[in-house]
Amino acid sequence: MSQEELSLKLVISRSKLAAHESGKTINPPVEDLYRFSDFFKVSIDTLLKVNLEKLGELKLRDLEAGNDVYLAGGNIRVLAITVDKSNRENMEYVPIKAKAGYAAGHNDPEFLATLPKFSLPNLPKEGTFRMFPTVGDSMLPIPEGSDIICRYVENWTAIKPETLCIVILKANQDFVFKQVTLKEKTFLLKSLNTIYEPYEIRADEVLELWQFHSLHTTQLPENGTDMDKLMKMMLDMKREIGSIKNGRLL
Repeated sequence: MSQEELSLKLVISRSKLAAHESGKTINPPVEDLYRFSDFFKVSIDTLLKVNLEKLGELKLRDLEAGNDVYLAGGNIRVLAITVDKSNRENMEYVPIKAKAGYAAGHNDPEFLATLPKFSLPNLPKEGTFRMFPTVGDSMLPIPEGSDIICRYVENWTAIKPETLCIVILKANQDFVFKQVTLKEKTFLLKSLNTIYEPYEIRADEVLELWQFHSLHTTQLPENGTDMDKLMKMMLDMKREIGSIKNGRLL
């Protein structure tokens, strides 16, 4: 791509682009950093902190593919954990009353120490697990008040579309349980209950992702719904029609 073509796409002059490329611009304007970051899908942190000239070809290809650790969340922080007397990781439970404080204290060992802790058999040995309660009816048929055990997600780009996750949010110090799809610099959050519309949030509004592992609930599954019964009737009719056709053919 020529300088002229790129300058048009970035909506800056060719002379300014040439100054950026040659290193003559000591302090690029924030607006230009946004333009470069958005066009090349590379975070501003990487543009300012990483000498791209020293990266190998494989790492550059990784960046070009959108796997920027600053965008993916991999370099945001180190996860705080607590351990038992045998130096094994605890599983913390985040009750409703601690929900508002979790976003502020998620990386504070003293806060984590106040949370209830327990262990469960047959959990995978690799990974860090926490339990979160569900609130509201947006994830029906998973009932409200269920407890969701989740595994900590280190690399956000590794999750598949519509992965069930607990999403820890910055803005309102809250967390939600949703189907999560990463879309460049945003997350699409979708409820299992179809009466709720999907919505998008910026990746920088997310503190943590915890991928669904298992469900614990005190409620037994309900009997088949009217829709289930209707589907069964339709399948029965389909089988009967097939039998009639086969009989005629014979």
